[in-house]
Amino acid sequence: MKRLGILISGRGSNFEAIAQNIAAGSISAEIAVVIANRPEARGLATALRLGLNAVCIPSKGLDREIYDRMLLEELSRNAVDLVCLAGYMRLLSATFIRQFPNRILNIHPSLLPSFPGLDAQHQALDHGVKISGCTVHFVDEGLDAGPIILQSAVEVLDGDSAETLSARILQEEHRIYSEAIRLVLAGNYRIEGRRVTLT
Repeated sequence: MKRLGILISGRGSNFEAIAQNIAAGSISAEIAVVIANRPEARGLATALRLGLNAVCIPSKGLDREIYDRMLLEELSRNAVDLVCLAGYMRLLSATFIRQFPNRILNIHPSLLPSFPGLDAQHQALDHGVKISGCTVHFVDEGLDAGPIILQSAVEVLDGDSAETLSARILQEEHRIYSEAIRLVLAGNYRIEGRRVTLT
C-alpha cells in the first residue's frame, strides 16, 4: 500500500479530509507521517487524535536547505511514496523537489495560473473576478506553477468576503484533493510538457 507524507502548517482541514477518505476506503493508501513546521498547528492535535504518526519539526529561523534536509530524513525514515502539501506555508527547496519528482502534490485556493502565492481569495476579490476556485497540481521549482491535475470552479458572489469565498472554495478543495490523490496513486495520468492527461 502506498504511503503518504502530509505536510501542514495550520488547521489541517485538507489533511483531515484525506484521512477521512482513507478511513472510508475511497483512497487506497495509508498516512505514514504528518509533519508540521509550526508547533501551534492545529492539524497536529487532529493527527494525534486520529492515532497517526505526527511529528513537529519547527522551521522558525532555519535556512530552507537545512530545514528541508530534516524533512527529507523524516520522510525517508517513514518510507513515504507521495508527499501531499495541505496548507503548508513554506516554499520547498529545489533539493527537496528533486528527491520526489512528480511525487509532490499541492492544493491552491485559486484557478491557477491566476492568483498564485498568499491570500489568493483576497487577490480574486480585489481583481473582481466572477469565478474563482481551487487547483491540485504537481509541485515543481516555481511558485504554484507545476502541472495541473484537477481544478474546480466556484462562483464569486457579489456579497462575498474573503472568508465566505474561502469557505466555499474549501469545500471543493476537500473533494478534489482526494480525487487527485486517487488518480496519481493509480497512475492514471501522463504528463506531456505542462499538460496532465488523465488516462
